[in-house]
Amino acid sequence: MTTSLRLLWSTAKLSREGRDTLWLLAALLVTVAPHLPRLPWWCASGVVLAVAWRAQLAWRDAPLPPRWVNWLALAACLALTWRTHHSLMGREAGITLVTVLAALKTLELRARRDALVITCLGFFLVLTQFLYSQSIVIAALMLLATLAWLSSLILAQRPIGRPSIWSAWRTACLSMLLGLPLMVMLFLFFPRFGPLWRLPGDAGPRTGLSDDMRLGHVAELALDDSIAMRVRFAPAAPPPQKLYFRGPVLEQFDGQTWTQAPRDNTRMDTFPTEPEPPPNPSQLRDSVSYQASIEPSRLRSMALLDGTFQASPTPPLREPKLVRMGRNWLAAQPLSERAQIDAKANWMASEGNVNLSDADRHRLLALPLGFNPRTMGWTRDFSAQSDLVSASADQKVLAVLRYIRQENFRYTLSPDADLPPGTPPSPHQIDRFWLDQRAGFCEHFASAVVVVLRNMGVPARIVTGYQGAEKNPFDDWLVVRNSDAHAWAEYWSDERGWVRVDPTAAVAPERIERPRRFDTRARNVDGALPGLDAAYWHTARAYLEAANHRWNMWVQSYSRQQQLALLEGWGVSEPDWQDLLRLSAAGLVLSSVVGGMWLWWQRPVRRQSPWQKRMWQLHKTLLPLTGDPPPQMPLPAPALAWARYIEGQRMAPSTLGLQRELIARLHELDRLRYAHAPHLSEHQSQKAAQAEIRSIYKLVKSWRAHANAVPSRRADQAH
Repeated sequence: MTTSLRLLWSTAKLSREGRDTLWLLAALLVTVAPHLPRLPWWCASGVVLAVAWRAQLAWRDAPLPPRWVNWLALAACLALTWRTHHSLMGREAGITLVTVLAALKTLELRARRDALVITCLGFFLVLTQFLYSQSIVIAALMLLATLAWLSSLILAQRPIGRPSIWSAWRTACLSMLLGLPLMVMLFLFFPRFGPLWRLPGDAGPRTGLSDDMRLGHVAELALDDSIAMRVRFAPAAPPPQKLYFRGPVLEQFDGQTWTQAPRDNTRMDTFPTEPEPPPNPSQLRDSVSYQASIEPSRLRSMALLDGTFQASPTPPLREPKLVRMGRNWLAAQPLSERAQIDAKANWMASEGNVNLSDADRHRLLALPLGFNPRTMGWTRDFSAQSDLVSASADQKVLAVLRYIRQENFRYTLSPDADLPPGTPPSPHQIDRFWLDQRAGFCEHFASAVVVVLRNMGVPARIVTGYQGAEKNPFDDWLVVRNSDAHAWAEYWSDERGWVRVDPTAAVAPERIERPRRFDTRARNVDGALPGLDAAYWHTARAYLEAANHRWNMWVQSYSRQQQLALLEGWGVSEPDWQDLLRLSAAGLVLSSVVGGMWLWWQRPVRRQSPWQKRMWQLHKTLLPLTGDPPPQMPLPAPALAWARYIEGQRMAPSTLGLQRELIARLHELDRLRYAHAPHLSEHQSQKAAQAEIRSIYKLVKSWRAHANAVPSRRADQAH
């Protein structure tokens, strides 16, 4: 507490320039703080050092460094930017340069013009934050930064006296509130033109799924805790072991990587005129409805619940256009924006084709030549057992799962941890996993099982997606993260069609069957901060994610389709973007008219600063004593001008004491106005000035009373 009071006292003793500089540096730090982790190390370090150096100079009122220091630092930053990004253009290089230039500009902050330049750079840096994230946290932080820059701009426009930061902050808040109606109107009705309302192609977030899979890829996603999608079921969610969100299906294997089969785009091209067939009664029975909010993934595959038979954008949205391809759902275009989908699913109903063509069967049995020879030999010996020679596909799958359980396979994120250091990568990864290590992640188990089943004559493929979810207790939405990414196998049964088989469930059933909750990662926080309760951290995270979801649904996902639906609700028939543009133009004209009327009302005759009001009070106070001031005296006249005027007047000897005291009061008032004491705030200065004017009023009143009493005494003496 004592340290805080000393700091406040030291800040109060700072010069006006030093205080305003520290405030501007604080605004700069708040603005660039989210950029620091993603900036190159030399840039982040240089920004912090430059701001700290400038803050020390402002605290001590020391002279600024010579200009050659800035020129040398600028040349070094340009060279490092080119070396880091191999360019001076583009998003990454541009933000690096703007950030470091803003920090270097503070080292030559000498005049108000320099402060205006840094303020403009600060506003630009606020905009750059939304190229990386548009979450509610970043929006709130940038709102705070905008208010800080506005207050700094207001301080720069008040060069006289020592206006308080709080008064500038109040004015900034008032300015933002005055602009709020116009901002809301433009948000609701200004047409969403494509390039203007979309981030650059390399700026949008990605989920972890992709159109191919190499061994180890899904294990890397297990460390990614970002949100991939949110789901809400009605009336109730399926059990945790049924929460399989189906993504890309991988059917081709080259020995190292699984990829998708060539896709037939015919249906996608004819989608607008080709309706989906109605669901059959078995699908509608025991079905569940759900709504999904899917984050951008750059994929056409939509990760919907396995067994989904109906899916469409949430009204009034019309994008993305969806079509069902077998058991998967695809979008007409890669998903580059957040999608909201209404769907129905029945995870218990039988799905899939009624038969498998010879071409598909041949493709789903194909294996690359020359890869994993030991596994191929093991499979031939395994399938030669008497009970498997004429077994069905279901029986062969059960036998493979039984083998996995009996041989004590392990589920782990780092299967290569047990290998001796320096072990080279093997081209036969299935051999190493299936026969040597017997430890791996879900993609290892799925890949090995599909290879084994194909070698046993069972058509099989890999499905990637997400498995499981955690419930947010604040809004009852299920949160699916990239760490829930999963891979499983499907095999073809002539009796049942495509059947899901998840070998991970045979090794680590807790990975599939247990619902994950928000406190399952508490051990990480406990290890880092043992003195804090991790439950509070995860409760805060749950609340923040629920708020961010509302922000995404109501603000970020507000699209032209919702704009047109709003106009339709107001009775506009068949609205289009031209109606939105006309409505926006009308709103701008109305705002301009209202703003012009307000400026006329606040014209200079009426718009007075606090000191102008005090000078008019002084003018009215002294006018009865002196009569009309000379024409060369401005109105309202400064206190020092009044003091010189009164000092030049010839007064009676009996009023010389009052005259001298009045002149002293006027000099004190002038000192408060132009030689502001550092220990007084703006509010305290105004109170002191008001007290001086009251004292002057009393002196004038005494002077006039004395002047009126003199003729009365003379009349009594004559009588």
